[in-house]
Amino acid sequence: MRIGLLTREYPPDVYGGAGVHVGHLVPALRGLGGDVTVDVHCFGEARDGDPRTHAYQPPDGLADANPALQTLGVDVAMVARLADVDVAHSHTWYANMAGHLAKVLHDVPHVVTAHSLEPRRPWKAEQLGGGYRLSSWVERTAYEHADAVIAVSEGMRADVLDCYPTLDPDRVHVVHNGIDTAFYRPDPARDAVRAAGVDPDRPIVVFVGRITRQKGLSHLIAAAHAISHEAQIVLCAGAPDTPEIAEETGKAVAELSAARPGVIWVRRMLDTTQVRQLLSAATVFVCPSVYEPLGIVNLEAMACGTAVVASDVGGIPEVVDDGTTGLLVHFDEHGVERFRAGLADAVNALLADPQRAAAMGRAGRERAEREFSWEQAAARTMEIYRGLR
Repeated sequence: MRIGLLTREYPPDVYGGAGVHVGHLVPALRGLGGDVTVDVHCFGEARDGDPRTHAYQPPDGLADANPALQTLGVDVAMVARLADVDVAHSHTWYANMAGHLAKVLHDVPHVVTAHSLEPRRPWKAEQLGGGYRLSSWVERTAYEHADAVIAVSEGMRADVLDCYPTLDPDRVHVVHNGIDTAFYRPDPARDAVRAAGVDPDRPIVVFVGRITRQKGLSHLIAAAHAISHEAQIVLCAGAPDTPEIAEETGKAVAELSAARPGVIWVRRMLDTTQVRQLLSAATVFVCPSVYEPLGIVNLEAMACGTAVVASDVGGIPEVVDDGTTGLLVHFDEHGVERFRAGLADAVNALLADPQRAAAMGRAGRERAEREFSWEQAAARTMEIYRGLR
């Protein structure tokens, strides 16, 4: 079976959960052996040394066009090389139209993995403008005509069917994201922690994520006013969606820093080894997302043996076992102050009981190893491919 996997992000260009997913799924699929061949079609510069990876740039004539139009230009270029695949599998709206056009032009079965949904992210209009309407149309078209849709959680499957009710539920499958527990593991090194200005001998509350409405960073910053001043608040937060949200975040962090000690804002995107050290050193990892199909970063924290405090949105409750591997806090957009107070209370409860936090970290590591391997995800994905044939 020859698979054409279509994606915007592919190593070394990875900056979100979809990129992490694809970066691990591809070698896991290739590792299945037998008649499986995986060709990757991605955005960006050529990946030298990998004849199975094909990279594409927007056509010259679209250099000054809206980014959404540039995306469609890349998608059209991809389609020309998909005539001989047995399955086209696209990830995110950036590559969805390439998969859809391959289905129309070449009669190739199209599989879509749902990492997030445009109707659930209305704030993207702040970043994309009219491009958001275009990306929403692309997503809807691809989903409604796909031969199969893979959701990364049961919560995400429910969202897919809610947003696109004409879809046959039998075509929407669940394959959880995995985690590389050989890499994400408790790391005793602390050089990256100290380099970030963090004292590894004091309690640490850490956030890792992009500065976007989805990740709920503003709620954590507000909650941190009520988190024990004995703890350091480490915000590994960069890549803001817009200048406006960057400015808002800067003001909020400045106010927090003036109100309490131990606020450390790491604005650059850290490499994975640095993230592993910070997660391992943390007493608590906090995920205050307002929308999260699964939340790979929670798995990363769990695999590093760290207790998690997270919102109860989307697929997070399928990852964080409330009371065992961490604590869940209910999010309601109409009860934001309660949510923020709940975050502070949950974090303070674990800071006050480090033995409980450590036990949750150990349970999280065990759960990540037991239930979230990329080999399991690849095998389930292959079952879906073969069902289409």
